[in-house]
Amino acid sequence: MAGKPKLYYFNGRGRMESTRWLLAAAGVEFEEKFLEMAEDLEKLRNDGDLLFQQVPMVEIDGMKLVQTRAILNYIANKYNLNGKDIKERALIDMYSEGVSDLNEMIMLFPLCPPDAKEAKMANIKERTRNRYFPAFEKVLKSHGQDYLVGNRLSRADIHLVELIYSVEEIDPSLLASFPLLKALKARISNLPTVKKFLQPGSQRKPPFDEKQLEKARKIFRF
Repeated sequence: MAGKPKLYYFNGRGRMESTRWLLAAAGVEFEEKFLEMAEDLEKLRNDGDLLFQQVPMVEIDGMKLVQTRAILNYIANKYNLNGKDIKERALIDMYSEGVSDLNEMIMLFPLCPPDAKEAKMANIKERTRNRYFPAFEKVLKSHGQDYLVGNRLSRADIHLVELIYSVEEIDPSLLASFPLLKALKARISNLPTVKKFLQPGSQRKPPFDEKQLEKARKIFRF
């Protein structure tokens, strides 16, 4: 019997959080190996575990997978969260990439200079309100189904709900004008596997803070 997937990253959200969400939604238990210092990352590199010398890395089914998109695609395919045919997979990829665009902005926000934070946050809110949320609301309205693609749960739904939670941490009012997104959030959040992941004490990571940022700086030396 294969062991649990093992996730190698620091103890924070970053580029691993979407993988945690996807595995949790699929009902897959996983272990985490946290990088605590730069030497931990260097050891993985020296041992030849990191093909491109960087994390995140997920050890699964005898493979050591790196590159976030490759990791997410493998998990989605393995657990039937990537559509039933090539057309559905194309839509799921497109929606997931849109989520990733905004999520990247939010994820990198703590790294911007203090004097640029106000403008950066205003840009995140503007794009959320006028570009990304309207696009996903339009998709849901266009077919009137419960999920983004094929009326069945896919990784695109899970990624979008993860993003919605991140946006609400910034400003809960940003979701107010999007009833179909609110309904999707409630629907996904009430799935037993996701509901468990959202409970205190789960492997879901808290919002990025200065303490996490300082630890990340030490590990990744930026």
